[in-house]
This record gives sequence, C-alpha cells and structure tokens, in this order.
Amino acid sequence: MIVDMRKNDIDDLGNRDPAVVEGMVRALSPIFRAYFSPEIGGLERIPEGAALYVGNHNGGFLTPDTYVLACALFRELGIDAVPYGLAHEVPIQWPIVNQVMTRMGAVRASHENAHRLFARGAKVLVYPGGDAEAFRPYRDRHRIVFDGRRGYLRLALEAGVPIVPIVTAGAHETFIVLDDGRKIAKTLRLDRLLRLKVWPTVFSLPLGFTFGPPFFNIPLPTKIRIEVLEPIEFERSGKEAASDEAYVNECNARVLEVMQRALTALAEAGR
Repeated sequence: MIVDMRKNDIDDLGNRDPAVVEGMVRALSPIFRAYFSPEIGGLERIPEGAALYVGNHNGGFLTPDTYVLACALFRELGIDAVPYGLAHEVPIQWPIVNQVMTRMGAVRASHENAHRLFARGAKVLVYPGGDAEAFRPYRDRHRIVFDGRRGYLRLALEAGVPIVPIVTAGAHETFIVLDDGRKIAKTLRLDRLLRLKVWPTVFSLPLGFTFGPPFFNIPLPTKIRIEVLEPIEFERSGKEAASDEAYVNECNARVLEVMQRALTALAEAGR
C-alpha cells in the first residue's frame, strides 16, 4: 500500500482509494483478531443504497472499533458497505493523518458533504457524541452520550435516508478516562479555539497519565463487541420534518433508546 503524501482536499469525495482500503484490511485484520478478539453481529441488516451509520464514539482519537468495523464490512460485504467518515476538520488536516484518512474515505464533517455522498448512493458514518463521547469517563463507558446533539437526525430526515445504528462495547476500555474536564475546556474556551468540549485526564500507554487528550496511545487489550442494529426509517422526511423540533426530539429519543438498550446488552454479555 503506497499513499501519496501530498495534502488532500478534505472536501473532495474522490480521495478514497479502494486499494488503500484493501491494504488496510489485509494489514490490520490479523492484528485486530489477535488483540481484540472482535465479535461482530448484524452485518446482514445493512441495507442497499445510501444510509447513515450512527455509532457510539469510543477510545479517543484512536477509535479502534472504527477500523475493526471497516475491516469486517470490507471482508463480508465489499467496498460499497464501507462508509465514508465525517471527520472533525482539525485532525483530518494533520500531516500523515490527512493522507491516510482521506484515502480511506474521511471527509470534513458537514451536511453538504454528507448530502453529496448520499446522492451517490454511499454509506456515511457519523459519531454524534463527538469528543464528549470519545472522552467520556470510564464509569460511563456503557452509556450512549450524544451530549444533546441532534444534527445527525436532521441530516437523515433531510436526505430521507435510513439510520443504521451501530453499537460497540469494549473499545472504550482501551484507555481510562478519569475525568472529561468539561469545566476546564469551557474555562479555556477550547470550544471556540479547537471545537473541543472536553479536556480530559487520561491514563493510557505508553504516556501514563496525561492532562489533555493523548494524540497517540497503544490500546489496552480488550475484547470488542459490535452489533449492527435494524435500520430505522422515519414516517416523515424532508426539510419540513427536519425543522420540526418536536419531531426531531421524538426521533432522537427513539434512536437513543434503541442504541442504549443494545449497548447495555453487549456490556452484560461481556461480563
């Protein structure tokens, strides 16, 4: 796998290279099987055509379950089932991260980019909880934490595409978040400077304790369980439905309930 190291446009939908995706799968699958012993269920539930994958965000910037899922999707269903990822615009522009992630299908997180992808019949992956969920405290590792964000729901309603909930247990145990540091982030105005709502205190390898998110860590060994749930289609769609606050809240509550129930079941199975 050879990756061109020139910086890629993070809004260009043509960056994804199937050869890079296949190379990643071949290289990482054996490592994941040995390290995480992944169990992945429900792949047969993934529909044809455009869809919005909605997942719970785990493991900080590393997000190991994202790659475990991508490998399984590619092996079992092919490149069309592997989603394009809506990524935070700051890390996706970092050197090396930019060249690798965009070749795998990451684009800047925006409704415009998502709609362009849906128009192509593509799958799109979003983690509504963002940094608030990716760095949630260890005690909340079995909780869905979307932090009040409902933009994903409006996106699905506007585009008229089904939501495919994907729930993961275990991946948030690859490091230990002692505190998410919300007050610190607010005091430092990191939401405006870096679009971060948290500034966590974390224990990870090889850095040990860090004040602030570790930008690299070796994941602690843990078993990762992933379940693809039944697609959720809504009775109403379009801009009018997406602008109906009460309807958006109702649909969001439905998604949260389904995902929390599934995450609780996966966590119980892990015990």
